[in-house]
Amino acid sequence: MTKAFQGYIYLTLAMITVGSTVIASKIIASSLPPFTATALRFAAAFPFFLLLMQITRLRLPKLSRHDWLILVTQAGAGSVGYTTLLISGLQLTSATNAGVIIGTLPVVSAVISILVLGERPHRFLLLAIALAAFGVFWVALTPGASAGGSLTGNVLILGAVICEGLFILLNKRMQSEILPLTQSALMTGIGFFVAGIPALFESHAASGFSAAALLAVVYYALVPTVGGFILWYAGLERVSGSEASLFTAIAPVSAVIFAFVLLGEPVGFHQIFGVACVLAAVLGLGLSALARVRRA
Repeated sequence: MTKAFQGYIYLTLAMITVGSTVIASKIIASSLPPFTATALRFAAAFPFFLLLMQITRLRLPKLSRHDWLILVTQAGAGSVGYTTLLISGLQLTSATNAGVIIGTLPVVSAVISILVLGERPHRFLLLAIALAAFGVFWVALTPGASAGGSLTGNVLILGAVICEGLFILLNKRMQSEILPLTQSALMTGIGFFVAGIPALFESHAASGFSAAALLAVVYYALVPTVGGFILWYAGLERVSGSEASLFTAIAPVSAVIFAFVLLGEPVGFHQIFGVACVLAAVLGLGLSALARVRRA
């Protein structure tokens, strides 16, 4: 087995775990308030990241006040914002719809870079944006697209994706270079406190939570958050970043499949067509980036 093929396997598994977060969040949404669930997720994941830092002998670098502010904002907007909006949205919409919408992350990140950083878009990017937007609007706005669908829920899921896009954008504003493992540990630690404060005010609603929801939180913390991190960066060590970007297309597909198999949600033409548009956008964006790298 070649090094590159090993990388493809790791990246595929990592993106499958990302897709599974939609299913876990749907189960969590049935009985746990969003901030409580998010705080529990980070509380479960944080010790494992600290253990990984200890094993790899990583230490926290000296950071400026500017970088600490960026990290806190990232934790609030990206880590906490993404998870709470995803769970809140899944209280109102189907996991199938959510799976399609979260697949637009690479395109949404590109749009934010254009609007905020003033980056000039190339024609393939504009086409990818149009395709992804059409796919999401097709799923979110078509009447009767899903029995479990809700425009408000779909908008909340899109808000979660925008939060994750802001997380990526803020990463470019860091003055010091932080290794991914260290940053993930910081995100979970800070995220716990950011989510924990509002969780105190909704704790009364957590009295009726189910065992399934708790297990889903533990799964979310250990498999996608910690395990997905390890798999993704193991893959990145073996392939280029441009190649890795192609594998993000697996997340929405796996989410839709999981929703159908595990939750028994109906998957109709609207969902299939929507995810096809998102897939075409993400794959087209990744292939154009790969082609530019090879020409350079």
